[in-house]
Amino acid sequence: MGMTMTEKILARASGSALVKPGDVAVVNVETAVLMDMTFLPESWREILKVHDPGKVVIVFDHLVPAPTAQAAAAHSAGRTFAAKFGVARLHDVGPDQGICHAVVADNAYAVPGTVLVNGDSHTCAAGAFNCAARGVGGPDMLYAVTTGKAWFRVGETIRYDFTGRLPEGVSAKDIFLTIAGTYGAHVNQNVEYGGPGLASISINGRRTLATMGAELSAEFVICEADDALVEYVRERNTQPFEPAHPDPDAAYRDRRSIDLSSLEPLVALPDAVVNNSVRISDVAGQKIDQAFIGSCANGTLDDLAVAAKVVSGRKVARGTRFIVTPGTQAIYRAALKAGYVETLLDAGAVVTPATCGACWGGHMGTLGPNEVCITASTRNFKGRMGDPSARIYMASPATVAASALAGAIAHPGEFFRGDAA
Repeated sequence: MGMTMTEKILARASGSALVKPGDVAVVNVETAVLMDMTFLPESWREILKVHDPGKVVIVFDHLVPAPTAQAAAAHSAGRTFAAKFGVARLHDVGPDQGICHAVVADNAYAVPGTVLVNGDSHTCAAGAFNCAARGVGGPDMLYAVTTGKAWFRVGETIRYDFTGRLPEGVSAKDIFLTIAGTYGAHVNQNVEYGGPGLASISINGRRTLATMGAELSAEFVICEADDALVEYVRERNTQPFEPAHPDPDAAYRDRRSIDLSSLEPLVALPDAVVNNSVRISDVAGQKIDQAFIGSCANGTLDDLAVAAKVVSGRKVARGTRFIVTPGTQAIYRAALKAGYVETLLDAGAVVTPATCGACWGGHMGTLGPNEVCITASTRNFKGRMGDPSARIYMASPATVAASALAGAIAHPGEFFRGDAA
């Protein structure tokens, strides 16, 4: 019996010839990522050793710049930890900082064919790089840092084969909303993306798709490696690697085909992501107080480019807040150089430093009582972005930007008419 991509990586990392659904794989961890949240005073405990400092990455992201004394203490603890154990890959507040998953992407820390763990639920983002990446709890993170090991129960895999290419104005977020709305949750399952249409999705688009796998409740989410991916990683990381490819006779729980050319922009209604997608026409005209683009899912340069295209020469509706948060400071600089930041500011947007910020209701964009937000981020759960009475709709950056201009949920199509498909 052949293996899927995730099964191959877990087998390789555990020194096994074969793993199959139901097995428990004890694996060698190639990359362990710690966040500022790891070092919060109420949860951090000093440890006596680090298995391999060269396999550890520390990123300050949720609480940047430090909005409270408690957050500042967490940053201080993280700096002390890095100095004590010689962790060179410390992304402190400054030019190399950003949301942890986006920093991993910028620097190609997710090595194809290996295992990566992180304490954040959206760690599956690194699956875009053909890496078996998963969020784990605090004890498992400490175990990975101190022993270099992790363990996982191997789940069944759902395979998605993409054909065609997306129409203009339709994005990877809309692919996700289609999958979440059509097939619902993928609990205890791995998700594998491939097929001839995958090549037409940019690396940034694949990052969005992989990141949002957390909202499917998937275990691992992984994309097939192609020339574009291999070139991307080699340009940023000199470490040798061997991507994992599925065997021709890999066993899948289900295999589904999606014609990208048939998709349209969708919106997830408030309070749930799965089984909750509707056409924009079903909610068009819903007044909004805030529009947000950012997070590990949608703070890429592609996302900022689309937002700038939509708002160029136009103005954000009076009474609507439009907040844009780049995924990393490197993305911020690239967007600045490309003119996207100026375009967004001229339209009336607020562009913040790179941070998780408004996505998790931490700072720089939390919602007040009974407010309505449309977001291109990771979650729309009740209370996620602030007051529990607020309502959060989820959509693509194009839809969010169009809605910011209208002051109400709006279809982005008019901003892409005439563009080549």
